[in-house]
Amino acid sequence: MDKRLLAILCCPVTHKGLSLANAEQLRKVNAAIAEGKLQNQEGVALTTALREALVTDDGKRLYPVADGIPVLLEGEAVSLDQLDAA
Repeated sequence: MDKRLLAILCCPVTHKGLSLANAEQLRKVNAAIAEGKLQNQEGVALTTALREALVTDDGKRLYPVADGIPVLLEGEAVSLDQLDAA
């Protein structure tokens, strides 16, 4: 992802900055997806592993990146608190 674009993006809900999810974060998220334990804010279960994602600076929300395009919609956000409960 273009670093200039990443520098201006923010969470549409909290307005916190965003950064690319690291390999360990993606591993945990994808493991939870594989187990059917992760859903977005709309309550829809995630079924496809993520190749890329953005995480808020506080580490509480994740936004998927589809084909290089960040999906910054409130309903598509994933609360990372679910990983602690999984």
